[in-house]
Amino acid sequence: LLPSVFFCFRSSAKLIAPLGCLVSRQKHTLPDLPYDYGALEPHISAEIMQLHHSKHHATYVNNLNVTEEKYKEALAKGDVTAQVSLQPALKFNGGGHINHTIFWTNLSPNGGGEPKGELLEAIKRDFGSFANFKEKLTAVSVGVQGSGWGWLGYNKEQGRLQIAACANQDPLQGTTGLIPLLGIDVWEHAYYLQYKNVRPDYLKAIWNVINWENVSSRYATCKK
Repeated sequence: LLPSVFFCFRSSAKLIAPLGCLVSRQKHTLPDLPYDYGALEPHISAEIMQLHHSKHHATYVNNLNVTEEKYKEALAKGDVTAQVSLQPALKFNGGGHINHTIFWTNLSPNGGGEPKGELLEAIKRDFGSFANFKEKLTAVSVGVQGSGWGWLGYNKEQGRLQIAACANQDPLQGTTGLIPLLGIDVWEHAYYLQYKNVRPDYLKAIWNVINWENVSSRYATCKK
């Protein structure tokens, strides 16, 4: 899910490698939702979902494509100053695209309840109980100052689950190394039209639409 440019940064310190990646890549596109805008009601309104997906996420995608084009030009010219100046926009818009692409699949009209199988056992092992995990992730998400995300991630080196918060659109894996399993968007655009400034009410409601099948699938994949 990482934009190609992030892969390129890690692949080589030479300019020619990331340039090749950028030249050959396809433009990022807005992913379709796997459900209708109104499918998550009453927990998340259709109006919020439509604006969140078709406006906010679309803006991140468009800006990411524009920024990558500018970065490609800077690479071709060997303009390191321009490359450095573009990195905050790559991080913000790339992170926005990564985070939301995960977020939509983390939600489902048939969600809620508790996970099953290996994921539930891992949650009990690392947090004591599902209730304790839910309380901790909610508290971390409520406590994000300004805009950001609350995450359940997997620490591959330690083989355990961890809770983390990221500011703005900072992508979890790119900034902490944790593999994202479940993300909760706590930007005001994710809830303000329905819950006003009462973030805890939104966080209480969102647990009713968490797609545990998707989270469990992500957990199984990252353990391989």
